[in-house]
Amino acid sequence: MTTLSHPSVQFDSARQRCDAERRLAEVHAAHAGPLLRFLRGLTREPHAAEDLLQETMLRVWRRWDLLPDGEENVRRWLYTIGRRVSIDAARVRRVRPQEVELLDVFAKDSGEDTADIAVAHEALSGAFHRLSAGHGQVLRELYFNGLSLEEVARRLDIPVGTVKSRAHYAVRFLRSAVISSED
Repeated sequence: MTTLSHPSVQFDSARQRCDAERRLAEVHAAHAGPLLRFLRGLTREPHAAEDLLQETMLRVWRRWDLLPDGEENVRRWLYTIGRRVSIDAARVRRVRPQEVELLDVFAKDSGEDTADIAVAHEALSGAFHRLSAGHGQVLRELYFNGLSLEEVARRLDIPVGTVKSRAHYAVRFLRSAVISSED
C-alpha cells in the first residue's frame, strides 16, 4: 500500500490515490464556500471558521472512503463533520477560563496613553479589591501563580467546576470595571 501525507490515509494503487485526490478536490471546490459560511455562523469569528474548515477537510481526507454518493449526501456529511469539529473546538476553549490582557503600567507610551493606563490600572486595582475572597484567591492562583485549574482546586479544596465559575465571574467583573472606567 502507498501512504499519502497522513499515515491513516492508505491506497492500494497510484490510480486510486489520484482518483481520491481528484474527487476530494471536486468536493472542496463545490462545498468549501457554503461550508465556510455555515462555520462562520457557528463561530462568529472569520479566522476560527477558516481553521474549522481546514480541520473539517482534513477529517474528510482521512475518511475519504466514507464519502457518500450524491451531492446532497456529500453536503450533509460535510456539514455534520463541520458541526462536530466546531463542537470539539468549543470544548477545547472551555477547558481553561478566558484570559484577559493585563495592562503593562510600566510601558513607555505617549502622555495620553499613560493617563488612560493609569485610570485603567486604578479601576482594575479597585475592582480587584472589591472581589470576594474566594474569587480573588482563584484569580491569584490561576493568573499570578500560573497554576492549572486542577492544581487550584486541590490547593483551595474546591471542585474544578467552582474554580472555573469563580474565574469566569471574577474576570467578567474586572473587565466591566475597566470598561466602565474608560467611559
